[in-house]
Amino acid sequence: MAVTGWLESLRDAEKTALLQDVRKWRVKSALGALGQWQIEVGEPAPHGAGNLGPELIKESNANPIFMRKDTKVCFQWRIRNLPYPKDVYSVSVDRKERCIIVRTTNKKYYKKFSIPDLDRHKLPLDDSSLSFTYANCTLIISYQKPKEVLAAESELQEMLKKVKMAHGSDGDCRTQ
Repeated sequence: MAVTGWLESLRDAEKTALLQDVRKWRVKSALGALGQWQIEVGEPAPHGAGNLGPELIKESNANPIFMRKDTKVCFQWRIRNLPYPKDVYSVSVDRKERCIIVRTTNKKYYKKFSIPDLDRHKLPLDDSSLSFTYANCTLIISYQKPKEVLAAESELQEMLKKVKMAHGSDGDCRTQ
């Protein structure tokens, strides 16, 4: 089963830091070099204002920002900078492609995304678990976590409680 393989790889992985609101992976390339970080949950680190890159082009602050922020009982995605009223948005499940689709009736925004946690557990998507709300130019999409995912997460939390800290202290930063 894919879930046990994923949990085993987590057990065997080197744990360098425990961050509460971020889940990201770094995969090696075919030649063995470390690739870019792939952020699954959380917000990417903001790019410095002075660091524009080689192209000297900066993304607009008005563009929609898509990120995943989970709660204890549901997967949650937030899309910021969407100025349209709630009745313009349509959020649906595409069972064939195993993804969630967000679209507007005015055809100004379209987004397709999958739920990697459900793919790992090989669980089907359910329309009744999906809901969305809109507030402060942010569309918040929620999907209730199935019992299997909740059980796996509780097992993972138990495993993380057993992990010893690197320095054996209580985790507080030392001051000079």
